[in-house]
Amino acid sequence: MGNLCSLFTPPKPVKKRKPITKRQSSIGASSSGSGLNSNRWNNRVRSSSSRRDNKFEDAVVQEHALAAAAILFQQQNGGGSLPFDRSASQRYQGSCSKKNQLPRSSSSRSRSSTDPLLQPHQFLNQGVKLDDLETNHFVLIHGGGFGAWCWYKTIALLEEDGFKVTAIDLAGCGINSININGIASLSQYVKPLTDILEKLPIGEKVILVGHDFGGACISYAMEMFPSKISKAVFLAAAMLTNGQSTLDMFSLKAGQNDLMRKAQIFIYTNGNENPPTAIDLDKSLLRDLLFNQSPSKDIALASVSMRSIPFAPVLEKLSLSDANYGSVRRYYIETLEDNAIPMTVQENMINSSPPEKVYRLKGADHAPFFSKPQALHKLLLEIARISST
Repeated sequence: MGNLCSLFTPPKPVKKRKPITKRQSSIGASSSGSGLNSNRWNNRVRSSSSRRDNKFEDAVVQEHALAAAAILFQQQNGGGSLPFDRSASQRYQGSCSKKNQLPRSSSSRSRSSTDPLLQPHQFLNQGVKLDDLETNHFVLIHGGGFGAWCWYKTIALLEEDGFKVTAIDLAGCGINSININGIASLSQYVKPLTDILEKLPIGEKVILVGHDFGGACISYAMEMFPSKISKAVFLAAAMLTNGQSTLDMFSLKAGQNDLMRKAQIFIYTNGNENPPTAIDLDKSLLRDLLFNQSPSKDIALASVSMRSIPFAPVLEKLSLSDANYGSVRRYYIETLEDNAIPMTVQENMINSSPPEKVYRLKGADHAPFFSKPQALHKLLLEIARISST
């Protein structure tokens, strides 16, 4: 992570000193004691610096995880609304002073010098101007159990290239305080997304990116607001056909994905004689199921941030028309090391409803925003650059 707080001081006068002849050391020779001591000292300095960097990164991740845990604890034990109402996750501020912080985006997530960033204006240096694009606004839709928090790397990379980014918490997810067990329809679940699209000025468009169950959510939005969506990106996502539900897609892999079956925990808030109200995932299986290629720090963040998945929207069959849904340009990004939605299922969805183009992320698990953030970023830039003509 680069340090954005650079200091410049005027040069100080330098006194002339007699040249000092360096003593050459030969590693392994008996007469090179001073050289070996120097090497040991340099190694200790580098080791100390590395430990400080690791401790700083650990502290930042721990702060985020504790903040997420505090939110979940309040929701699960207090049962009331949070003291703020936003459609995107809130990242807690680090120790950097206000003058060193980067501008906030519409995702309501504070930026600081601890964010992983590309070199400034890297996207513009590739010969493409943001003004030449049909839209520079990405709207990121998380998958089942996730929240806007899962996009933190993608948000930082896109914002650094000058894009506007909106990461949404769907109903009952992230910091959204709606009771997940009370969600009875897909329209209720995706309302935070449809509210944003409905309020877009006439003529303004966005690029939708949906992950996992978020694929069904952006499909619903494409049917409702086709004129406000420039492109739709399905990232290891449910890309359904007319009359199909997300459960139908899940059933395609039921026989081949024993890990998913073992991980699912159904919640019966209305009693066992009624259908489930939500689905949980066994946290002890999260690494193998969702994050088999992801860094341990991101897995720790997810383990304290993920919430239940509402069951009713998963059952709902989509009504998709060629005139609306079919008029939006679609792109699919496959994740080749995905244990949650295996490649066979992804290929089946692609063959059933071919998108304009298919991309492949090698080495990516079901959470490519964790396991392959830079590669994912490059693909999103490539899709954004595709001309509308």
